[in-house]
Amino acid sequence: MTASYIFLAIGAPQIILVVVVVLLLFGGKKIPELMRGLGSGIKEFKDASKEDDKLEEKKE
Repeated sequence: MTASYIFLAIGAPQIILVVVVVLLLFGGKKIPELMRGLGSGIKEFKDASKEDDKLEEKKE
């Protein structure tokens, strides 16, 4: 069984289980804070990659 097959085998029951476990671990009040932090991290990553692309274009 390859790793890509394992990711394709994830269905609705597994996703529901993960959501329930996350809610139990962090509680309902912490989830928005976690998502906000994740969103800002993704935004910073995108901004940094765009700046990197601009620097590479200037070098050419």
